Amino acid sequence: MKSIFLIVILAGLGWWKPVFPALNTSFKPGEIWLDTDGEHINAHGGGILFHKGKYYWFGEHKTAGKGGNRANVGVSCYSSTDLYNWQNEGIALPVAPENSGSEIEKGCVIERPKVVYNARTKKFVMWFHLELKGQGYNAARTAVAVSDSPAGPYTYLKSHRPNAGVWPINFNPAWKAKTITEKDLKAWGDEWKHEVAEGLFIRRDFEKGQMARDMTVYVDDNGKAYHLHAAEENLTLHISELTDDYLNFTGKWLAVAPAGHNEAPAICKYKDKYYLITSGCTGWDPNAARSFVSESMWGPWQPLGNPAVGQGADLTFESQGTFILPVAGKKDAFIFMADRWRPNNPIDGRYIWLPLVFENGKPVLRWQDEWKLNTFATAKR
Repeated sequence: MKSIFLIVILAGLGWWKPVFPALNTSFKPGEIWLDTDGEHINAHGGGILFHKGKYYWFGEHKTAGKGGNRANVGVSCYSSTDLYNWQNEGIALPVAPENSGSEIEKGCVIERPKVVYNARTKKFVMWFHLELKGQGYNAARTAVAVSDSPAGPYTYLKSHRPNAGVWPINFNPAWKAKTITEKDLKAWGDEWKHEVAEGLFIRRDFEKGQMARDMTVYVDDNGKAYHLHAAEENLTLHISELTDDYLNFTGKWLAVAPAGHNEAPAICKYKDKYYLITSGCTGWDPNAARSFVSESMWGPWQPLGNPAVGQGADLTFESQGTFILPVAGKKDAFIFMADRWRPNNPIDGRYIWLPLVFENGKPVLRWQDEWKLNTFATAKR
């Protein structure tokens, strides 16, 4: 109590003033982004849920040092009403204690968490890429958790290797009987690409289920949900339909851009067409983004090239995409969310948020040092 009186006296004398973080009024890609507590936002590989007038940003909680990319804490959640200023809501999905035997025990890998709301079940569903502790990136699983409230806490349910025992809808029946394996192929080249396109890894993983690494979840206008993930040793993207409760796979799925080396899928819908932005596969190092378009989630998906233009476009402005955010209350307004990874000190990773516009039927990204949401009022359509 004495300390409170002392603060009141000092404040009255003008010798003490409370320090609060300044409100953000714009986006400044690549700079330290402070939350309302004055701390750098810790929600990497993120995705955003908009629910009842509020945005919820979910991401990987990183720690300092080279081991900081492992899940030492869990999935973070922040909330905002204006997209500039974010309040820390805490850990939405905590990791389990070491030696607990849980698939998500401390030291596993949890990446790219995405949360969607199921209007039918009234549940919030979180999907994320999961690698089991001590197995590197060999598990290649996708996992699901559920909550009754947007900020959590989320209850972990299970992990999947999707679509076990099911062929993709665009698989040629003649390829099912092929017996060629990886051991039959020489150095990477056209023969590899040909065999991957004709189901080399799909056959290999057919019984146990397909690989699932970088991922996102998309809910269409009719409430149907889809899980998009890098599979087949990161060579091919898979689009899988989710069950009505968003907790499992229906078995209907599609292979996209076989042998194209695509990961980091992010998707949006613009003028009744679906647009997909991905990256190449260069580990933690940035590369040129790619884009695709389709009139249906089930394809065909046509390549559109690199959506980034101008200086820095060849490395996607030193970042990798994680999510495309539709801005509530604005028509055809989208934000491309990306991360600048810092593998040697992951907690220092920076966020690259840029307006995504459409020009001549193609998505376009341009670098901006600073920008505001009113850019969408004048952006080219």
